[in-house]
Amino acid sequence: MAEKLTEIFGADVFNEATMTERLPKKVFAALKKTIKNGEELDPEIADIVANAMKDWAIERGATHYTHWFQPMTGITAEKHDSFINPTSDGKIILEFSGKELIKGEPDASSFPSGGLRATFEARGYTAWDCTSPAFLREDAAGVTLCIPTAFCSYTGEALDKKTPLLRSMEAISDQAVRILKLFGHDEVKSVSCSVGPEQEYFIIDKAKYLKREDLIFTGRTLFGAQPPKGQEMEDHYFGSLKERIASFMKEVNEECWKLGILAKTQHNEVAPAQHELAPIYSTANIATDHNQLVMEIMKKVANRHGLVCLLHEKPFAGVNGSGKHDNWSIVTDTGKNLLDPGKTPHENIQFLLVLTAVIKAVDENADLLRLSASNAGNDHRLGANEAPPAIISIFLGEQLEDVVKQLVETGDAKSSKQGGKLNIGVHTLPELKKDATDRNRTSPFAFTGNKFEFRMVGSSMSIAGPNTTLNTIVADALCEFADELEGAEDFDIAVHDLIKKTLTEHQRIIFNGNGYSDEWVEEAERRGLPNLRSLVEAIPAMTSERAIKIFSKFNVLSEVELHSRAEIEFEAYSKTINIEAKTMIEMANKLFIPAAIKYASGLAGSINTIKAAVPSVDVSVQEGLLKETSSLLATAKASLDKLQAAVAEAAEKEGQEQAVFFKKSVFPIMDELRKPIDALELIVDKEIWPVPTYGDLLFEV
Repeated sequence: MAEKLTEIFGADVFNEATMTERLPKKVFAALKKTIKNGEELDPEIADIVANAMKDWAIERGATHYTHWFQPMTGITAEKHDSFINPTSDGKIILEFSGKELIKGEPDASSFPSGGLRATFEARGYTAWDCTSPAFLREDAAGVTLCIPTAFCSYTGEALDKKTPLLRSMEAISDQAVRILKLFGHDEVKSVSCSVGPEQEYFIIDKAKYLKREDLIFTGRTLFGAQPPKGQEMEDHYFGSLKERIASFMKEVNEECWKLGILAKTQHNEVAPAQHELAPIYSTANIATDHNQLVMEIMKKVANRHGLVCLLHEKPFAGVNGSGKHDNWSIVTDTGKNLLDPGKTPHENIQFLLVLTAVIKAVDENADLLRLSASNAGNDHRLGANEAPPAIISIFLGEQLEDVVKQLVETGDAKSSKQGGKLNIGVHTLPELKKDATDRNRTSPFAFTGNKFEFRMVGSSMSIAGPNTTLNTIVADALCEFADELEGAEDFDIAVHDLIKKTLTEHQRIIFNGNGYSDEWVEEAERRGLPNLRSLVEAIPAMTSERAIKIFSKFNVLSEVELHSRAEIEFEAYSKTINIEAKTMIEMANKLFIPAAIKYASGLAGSINTIKAAVPSVDVSVQEGLLKETSSLLATAKASLDKLQAAVAEAAEKEGQEQAVFFKKSVFPIMDELRKPIDALELIVDKEIWPVPTYGDLLFEV
């Protein structure tokens, strides 16, 4: 398998190795300059690249190509075109031009635009992102050459998630290079953000999934009583893989490796039926492309195995939901990680300045960072005893917290705590080198050695948004630092004073304690940290004066683009809750209430039959069950009527008003309806209950 792995890795990618083989040296050198330095690509070179790409794809069985892009839906989109062109003799030739490689024209009218485009205005453009390699994908449609692209409107606004990401990557690179030059690193020409997203997901049996309308329509269970066993025994986490799951993971890995995706880690997660896949780090835009592909691959491979992959943040109540830990760091083109503290971080002034910039950025823009990790599904997860709270804070660990404390209190850091050795107490076991800092799984934004782990991101989300925000806000902090330091008479004194002053002003964002505790919520409020409990509360941050200033300053998103995205977010939330509410109404009306009535009717018939046969027999048990069932039925019907009325009222509203109404008025009634139905599930015969239970879904794979 090891030999096979080295052969298949990247086999379906038009990567650097393939380009070296197939492109003339001058063409390859010119393309490398474009990729590395952002230089404009000569159209003649594009023609040569396109022809080589086409020949490579056709040799591998490709008949079509597509500009693969990431609209505001959060998933990917594609329109396939074949390579065929007619000839005068009635036959065809296979062609692919540089123009077709560089530019595509999909219909933009049906994608979310937040008012940027009217329905009748259909034109949009896709533009080749040459920094992310093209790849081949094989499915029932055959082999398709996929070309990663950005997507914009006819009037130039970004209609996708990749364009702002690419802009933010340029912004942080420019500002970080300014800082590095002040430290004498003139050899550094660019800086990239390195990202590794850990992907959590659930796997359930497909046959059972198809019997649950809520899972089909919404991705989560809207009803479901707790099974006798959940995750309380903690026996699933890192447990041995079931054969069916192991077979699924094996195929997922192979599919990933062929596409050059550095799938590294796989294991069982905390909740039953929950698992995780983690990659090695890649440049932010490539990591984003790869993560979108990972989610697609997991869904397709699961289907082949008679399984279903659930990426919703909270598919099952009462057990852990799924996140996507976004591990983020900053790396120079010379290979230096700017977030590597070294052995003595108190002496590493360059690291401390970059760290201080991140602390400042997160504190000043906590609302934007919270929004970047928000969707309707994640509202169920954030703040529960399984995930980071909705309050943004930074965990630095004992070592760096001590350094920060020294700088704030005395103005000078003279030491760094060291990890030492860990003696396990068994002579045959080796003495282990101990890290200077423990980890904190309750922190939403934690420093973990040489990177920050943004743990709030939802499992179904594109990582483009969180990384766009991170890049932009840190670029802004670095820009402010560079503006101040470039004019300093004595750089050493100025950088020291700047670090001390900034850490003093923003130390409130640092919290190393238990983020799940009620005490932290109270403490955060005293510190003045925002606690945005839901997506609806967070969206207005996108159009705040500060957000407009920062995103416009670096040309990441214009004011118009920000307003459009806010509108898209409100609309997406309303649509999500509307679909969930309507699904609940249908399931309650057509499945659960009829099943409970059937059960009650059976009880009533049984009571009457027994009383008729032997009047003296005690039927109090049956009568008690009938009374309880009837009471729950009445409660469920009352909540159902309220939900139908609320959904109808919501339809009369729009925009932010509608989203707020869904959150405050519709969502609570959905919870009301769920409670009596879940209680009925625990009473009604399993043979009568119309859908697979949590026990069936979580434990029978």
